[in-house]
Amino acid sequence: MSVRNKRAELFAGGALTGVANGLLGGGGGMLAVPLLERAGYPARKAHATAIAVILPASALSGSVYLLYGLVPLRVLIPVAAGVAAGGAFGAQLLSRLPVRAVTLLFSALMLAAGLRMLF
Repeated sequence: MSVRNKRAELFAGGALTGVANGLLGGGGGMLAVPLLERAGYPARKAHATAIAVILPASALSGSVYLLYGLVPLRVLIPVAAGVAAGGAFGAQLLSRLPVRAVTLLFSALMLAAGLRMLF
């Protein structure tokens, strides 16, 4: 695949991830990881990159949600603090866990989320 085609594929995957994240209030990372792996990135790099690219998308989407009054501010601060603490801990775990464990945990989370949505 040419560099130009690879960039176009990554852009399209990024756009799809952003739409999912903005429309659904999250979930973009669940799309980004498999898309990055399909593009040839190893699992750890795909997970780390997905989180890094979700940050600006979430910040932008979150700003729009705030602008439209959809975010209860009394919930924002404690949840954001918890997410930051959990994210730091999770990032440390990513570098320590075997790739297979990360893949299984990610798959279990996707399955649980899908089942939760169905039932």
